[in-house]
Amino acid sequence: MVYDAIVIGAGIVGAAVARDLAREGLSVAVVERHSAASGSSARGEGNILVSDKAPGPELDLALVARARWTQVADELRDELAGELPDIEFEHKGGVVVATRGADVAPLLAFAAAQRDAGVRCVVLEPGEALELEPHLNPAISAAVHYPDDAQVQPVIATEALLLSARRAGVVVIAGAELLGPVTGPGGILQGVQTSAGTVHAPVVINAAGPWSGDVGARLGAPIPVQPRRGVVLVTTRMPPRVHHKVYDADYVGAVGSDSDELQTSSVVESTRAGTVLIGSSRQRVGFADELRADLIGELCRKALLLFPFLSSASVMRSYSGFRPFTPDHLPLIGRDPRVEGLWHATGHEGAGVGLSLATSAFIADVLTGRPPAIDPFFVGLTRPGILEPAEVAS
Repeated sequence: MVYDAIVIGAGIVGAAVARDLAREGLSVAVVERHSAASGSSARGEGNILVSDKAPGPELDLALVARARWTQVADELRDELAGELPDIEFEHKGGVVVATRGADVAPLLAFAAAQRDAGVRCVVLEPGEALELEPHLNPAISAAVHYPDDAQVQPVIATEALLLSARRAGVVVIAGAELLGPVTGPGGILQGVQTSAGTVHAPVVINAAGPWSGDVGARLGAPIPVQPRRGVVLVTTRMPPRVHHKVYDADYVGAVGSDSDELQTSSVVESTRAGTVLIGSSRQRVGFADELRADLIGELCRKALLLFPFLSSASVMRSYSGFRPFTPDHLPLIGRDPRVEGLWHATGHEGAGVGLSLATSAFIADVLTGRPPAIDPFFVGLTRPGILEPAEVAS
């Protein structure tokens, strides 16, 4: 069989792309070397954020995605009732706080710029922040409330999108490692060779997350996507005491850092199960995944800056994952100018869950000839700093 499109990767971005393309009437195969949601999608917090994105293409994507998540969560609930657990889509909102006086002006300026770009946010006095989060450290200097920040359970959400995609006709080929391309005259892509056999399609979409650089290289089009490791701590269950996603204003700077060195910031939020998630860290160490006691200590220390009550909490486990990092911190979404038939949907770093539905809508729009909501140049491979000039010209 010749499919209309092949999606490489069954994480949340790949699942969302496959579902949207199938709902457009395209025949789609998903090729996954392990199993669904076995990579980055299983190693994050499930955040759907607008609060951490500066005005520009990533915020534009986030606003599109946030609106779609409300719609798609309802669709999945109606379609899959009784077949999977609820995806735990929560309109919990976010509270960003300045724990140092020096961070107040940048926090308020960032919020003002976002508000001008269409983000709902409200500047709070410290006392007002304590009304939203009674257990927050009363020594904070300033706070901003973002009512549209949300969260899902990322593994269940990925599985739900993929099950919905299957119902629309998508074929999932699990346990199949990508080996290389199948090409026709002029090097036009006609499918892929995998460890489970050959799969044919005129369009191949690289949605392999932090492994996308390797996938691109195997298909003759390397891209500058590298893994960036993050660690999350999980406490034992406790009565609800954290009601929003709460993070320190220095989080945005840590996300935007280009340093290979360890970056940490205070991020705390609860889950429906009653646990509290503590982050966050970022470090480029390849795919090294060893446990570091000093990192765990640093995350705990910074979490106490937000919620002192956590000093008596018990951490029952930690987990780490790899985020797809790009040089300019923006996703790579769209056609590859070097290999006809190759597309990319990757490079979201820690925002893949939140931006998945905007990414899939963009791919579906462009493939079916509709104008996308986002200017293709600003998320595509031909923007400055992604490919060599000669590659763009080709």
